[in-house]
Amino acid sequence: MEIRVIRGNPTKICITFSLFLKPMKIEKLTTLIVENHTLTSSFLQRDVIFDCYLPVNIAEPGMLTLLLINDGQNMEELGLASMLDEMYIQHQVKPLLCVAIHANEDRKMEYGTACRADYLGRGAKAGAYCSFIMDELLPFIHETYFVESFKEKAFAGFSLGGLSALDITWNYPHEFSTAGVFSGSFWWRTKSLTDDYNEDTDRIMHAQIREGKYHPGLKFFFETGTQDETMDRNKNGIIDSIDDTMGLIDELVAKGYDREKDISYLELADGKHDIATWARAMPVFLKWGWGN
Repeated sequence: MEIRVIRGNPTKICITFSLFLKPMKIEKLTTLIVENHTLTSSFLQRDVIFDCYLPVNIAEPGMLTLLLINDGQNMEELGLASMLDEMYIQHQVKPLLCVAIHANEDRKMEYGTACRADYLGRGAKAGAYCSFIMDELLPFIHETYFVESFKEKAFAGFSLGGLSALDITWNYPHEFSTAGVFSGSFWWRTKSLTDDYNEDTDRIMHAQIREGKYHPGLKFFFETGTQDETMDRNKNGIIDSIDDTMGLIDELVAKGYDREKDISYLELADGKHDIATWARAMPVFLKWGWGN
């Protein structure tokens, strides 16, 4: 069964049911169920598919953490359902309501930084995506699952989806307390490398943090792999994905965040820019954020 929510008026929700939803292929689970939803977004002008991973037998829904995950279309390959199931069985993590949001062909336009697009105009819809999250998706989750207030909210993503997750967390610290970024696209910049590019000023997310305010309570998890890529813009012997991530961490520390208490950095010696690597890193992130 599909739940399709159409928002013509922000105060009115119309629910229709369809028997033709293609179910996710997931193995038998003992500690959670997976529900598929489609939400028609007025901001994105499209139907947004997302999957909700619900832990069973929760006595106090208000003690749940809400974890939004970009690139939800990859969660079957990543093995999120079986991963969570096993971790719950082993009592390794506290219960989470994970909401995996599917991207579509507009991914490079919807992900990015809401404050501005990159030098090629990518990320032009990032502001609309942010509005979808804040004004459409979160209200839907609260209403559908009868949770007035979550214990905390977190946002995670991979590559460009990781940049998006951090951007939204950083700009909405009253809503989100934790960002999880796997192989984040922190090279996102205002100029091409051949257009008088300046590493210190032209990386968009770095500049946002540098020019922003310290928000107490925020936590950050970053993962990179030594085989994420081969590019080395500044020829310092460190690939850009690691260099950009370490530079972003330095900006956070300069802003006032504690390198040990507020930030976790995982570097996988053979990690690549792929789902298999992120599947290895995901349990580390979950235990770091919500371990028992």
